[in-house]
Amino acid sequence: MAATRWRTRSGRGTVARVIAGIGTVIAVVLVVHIIFALAGANPGNALVQFIASWANTFALWFVGIFQTGSPALQVILDYGLAAVFWLIVTGFFARLAGR
Repeated sequence: MAATRWRTRSGRGTVARVIAGIGTVIAVVLVVHIIFALAGANPGNALVQFIASWANTFALWFVGIFQTGSPALQVILDYGLAAVFWLIVTGFFARLAGR
């Protein structure tokens, strides 16, 4: 019989996964807001308002950074750039925490 080896994980790996998970959740909120805006979701709906509130918080300074003639493209640029930013930043900090 082969001996079973138990791996012990350091807390660093857990912290890195939590940081990466937070970035993913933020990016998902921003992408859901983009989908709601492009699909013409009812702005009076509680879920749409909740997502929009958090998306505006997470979008930071990206809202209005580029001016386009298209409202759809404007939403994609504003919140899409913010989603990419959060994935890159939290990915960077997750790698630092995992070392």
